Amino acid sequence: MRGEARVLLGAVAGHMPGGEAAVNAALGHAGVLLGFAAAVAGIVTLGAGLARRRPAALRHGQPYTVLVLVGAVTASAAMVHAFLTHDFSLAYVAENNSRQTPLLYDVTGMWSALQGSILLWGLILAGYLAAMSFRFRRKAADPVVAWATLAGLAVAAFFFALMLGPADPFDRFAGPIPSNGAGPNPLLQDNALVAIHPVFLYLGFVGFTVPFAFAAAALLTGRLDEDWLTITRRWTLFAWGSLSVGIVLGMWWSYEVLGWGGFWAWDPVENASLLPWLTATAYLHSVVVQERRGLLRVWNLSLLLSTFSLTIFGTFLTRSGVLQSVHSFSVSSIGPLFLGLFVAVVLGGVVLIAWRGSRLRSFGGIDHPASREGAFLVNNLAFAAFAFVVLLGTVFPLVLEAVNGQQATVGSPYFDTMTFPIVVVLLFLMGLAPLLPWRKASSQVLGKRLVGPAWTAALVVTVCLAAGIRATIPLVVFALGGFAAASALRQLALGLRSARRQGQPLRSGLLGRTNGGMVVHLGIVAIAVAMAASLSFGHRGQVTLAVGHSARFDGHIITYLGTSDITRPNRTAMEALVRVDQASRILHPAVSQYAPDTLGVSTPAISSTLVDDVYLTFVSPPQRPGGPATIGVIVQPLIAWLWIGAGVVALGTPLAAWPRRRAPVTVSVASTGPKAMADEPAPSQPAAGTPSAPRPTHDPDQQVAHRRRRARETLRWALPATVLVGGLVFSLIPRPGPETVAERTAQIASIVRCPSCPDVSVADSTIPSAVAVDHYIRRAVEKGQSEQQILDFLVSRYGPRILLRPPSSGDDVLVWVLPLVGTAIAGGGLALFFFRRARRYAAPLSDADRLLVERALSKADRPLEVRSAPEARAPVPAEEPTR
Repeated sequence: MRGEARVLLGAVAGHMPGGEAAVNAALGHAGVLLGFAAAVAGIVTLGAGLARRRPAALRHGQPYTVLVLVGAVTASAAMVHAFLTHDFSLAYVAENNSRQTPLLYDVTGMWSALQGSILLWGLILAGYLAAMSFRFRRKAADPVVAWATLAGLAVAAFFFALMLGPADPFDRFAGPIPSNGAGPNPLLQDNALVAIHPVFLYLGFVGFTVPFAFAAAALLTGRLDEDWLTITRRWTLFAWGSLSVGIVLGMWWSYEVLGWGGFWAWDPVENASLLPWLTATAYLHSVVVQERRGLLRVWNLSLLLSTFSLTIFGTFLTRSGVLQSVHSFSVSSIGPLFLGLFVAVVLGGVVLIAWRGSRLRSFGGIDHPASREGAFLVNNLAFAAFAFVVLLGTVFPLVLEAVNGQQATVGSPYFDTMTFPIVVVLLFLMGLAPLLPWRKASSQVLGKRLVGPAWTAALVVTVCLAAGIRATIPLVVFALGGFAAASALRQLALGLRSARRQGQPLRSGLLGRTNGGMVVHLGIVAIAVAMAASLSFGHRGQVTLAVGHSARFDGHIITYLGTSDITRPNRTAMEALVRVDQASRILHPAVSQYAPDTLGVSTPAISSTLVDDVYLTFVSPPQRPGGPATIGVIVQPLIAWLWIGAGVVALGTPLAAWPRRRAPVTVSVASTGPKAMADEPAPSQPAAGTPSAPRPTHDPDQQVAHRRRRARETLRWALPATVLVGGLVFSLIPRPGPETVAERTAQIASIVRCPSCPDVSVADSTIPSAVAVDHYIRRAVEKGQSEQQILDFLVSRYGPRILLRPPSSGDDVLVWVLPLVGTAIAGGGLALFFFRRARRYAAPLSDADRLLVERALSKADRPLEVRSAPEARAPVPAEEPTR
């Protein structure tokens, strides 16, 4: 079938094999040149139209985006054809393809290295620009649309210029054309995820070009109202959702391919994709505040510019070769060009924001920390702190080596330690923010809304303690996950109830920014719980078994059934046949070899359920036929919920972007007169269900009853809070008995880097050099040596890069101190801000005034439908479930 497809492609091309090489190169170069020329021509046309204020010229500049797309599609088709027909006259094809490569990996070879990834970037960017041009075709003469298109074309011109010069994917092979190519990297032809993971990742990375372009256009034109936010909201959501899916697919690929049993190692490439995700997530939260109240304008522009800048900076890190990574498969000299673009974008953004600073000031401000906008502000500061820690830890080794030549490794122990408090804050805010109203929450309203989530968190902690879980970190994550999940489900229940009351389909209760966002929150909670469970309660080990023998490992029975040899066109492999428990399915962990001169690659086999995963690797084959073999076994709970959570996030993103129809508030003409005003509930008698405090009274009996009612309301949420805090404090009590040798060995091995791996610890690696270090640590622990003695010996033998956790002394102390200082400054500034706001607005609104304001706001945010006949008004919900 594969051969027939290739023969058909050759027949369609109409060339003999010897001529296809010239056609592929010529067609590819023509496509790249067309894309670059169209981008430059569009920039010139739009620039001239903007300078001369000619709407016709602005309209004529839009079709150039279609020509850019035609050029990108032509070049991409030529590259795919070159891979499918094994055109080794192209150097890129010769280095990343072979005649034995399966058809799927022939196609994915297009983006398996530097030049192809730049071509994929150009193709996706051209698609975004063409879609943007089509979407705003009726506003082509609008200067904002013209400037946004010009900015997008400028980015496209940069990438197509790279393909014309230092990253030419159609460069000819120097010397005699080989009869066969080197083939893809073995790790890139072992799992089908390489066909979709990079595509989603680039859809996210490149997609942020659109909101960045409109932000730059708004600054350049001075039209700084909230219209451009509405225009780009769905584009930003699509890019964010694609990047989220791409990141998780990368985690899945790492889990299923690399053989170490993990899914996230704080690798530089992983961090490069996480950074723009963090700033984009912060933007999606804070932009709600700007759209609703006109606040945080400078902050939102800064977040958008930072997100796009970090996509460029991440490409610099992953494609320049300055950092080693198991995810990076190319090294090139284009790093300085990306760094120059990054600097240009950052400086340009700072200059534009400073230029328009006086027009970006917001009228009003955040009135109180106990409000939804206050929670969003703290949420944004937490995301900013998260991004700063990740960025600092990623680039610190580069800076340290450039300044004093000292080498250091910043790995998982550092990131885990510094980011865990931030994750706790974010999970808490994820549950608290949906419970808070805008402007200010009264203690009665907040206490009432906290009851369900607080009891859920307390119940989770109680069940975990009863099940014997004493580790503090997973307990905190589980409790806050339950708190956030209950808050999200409460909001979704309100949305569904509101849809039913308004006579709308129930599915409309899941649509809209707020309700779709709650679905996304549920997915994030599932991911957080799965990560905490797997990282805290996973068990690793090895079993050496003869054929037909079994061993029990962490509640599972591992049975070794023998081996089998596999021969495929692109690889040979020895597989172990292993049964887990009594399942009928046989697992096949293997050691594969993709070329005679390559090292063996471990291919794991996984038995996955909703409860746990049993992860098998073939560590050591039998030394003689029928002899015993060594099988690596890793049991990790709840891993499947990580992928399920990602699916929920992918589902919630379009729900959040889907427009939700609001039922109109009907107001009869007769209801505007004095009689209608008389029919309104008096301010001292709020409408049924309206959260408002009762008026104070001087009757002693009523005062006593009021105090009792307040005490009962407080007890409803204070009691579960006490149970929750008590359970977490109980988990901090040290367990009786000394640490075992295995526990001390695992603790030390987790902060020591595998000598042959970029950023994987000895505890997580099965490579022989890591196993040797692990055996040394165990022997040293058995001899009674301290942790510092063991680490000193390893540093003297392997150098300081052997440590994943930088020391807290010398220049390395900066990587620990700077985030703490920044957090202290930000927290102090935030506290001072709210303190001044509280003093400025010391006189609170009366209950009557607050009720009138809430009614006015609820009516102002809905379309009015005026009718001539008096009709009953639609009931106004007690809470606002969709905002």
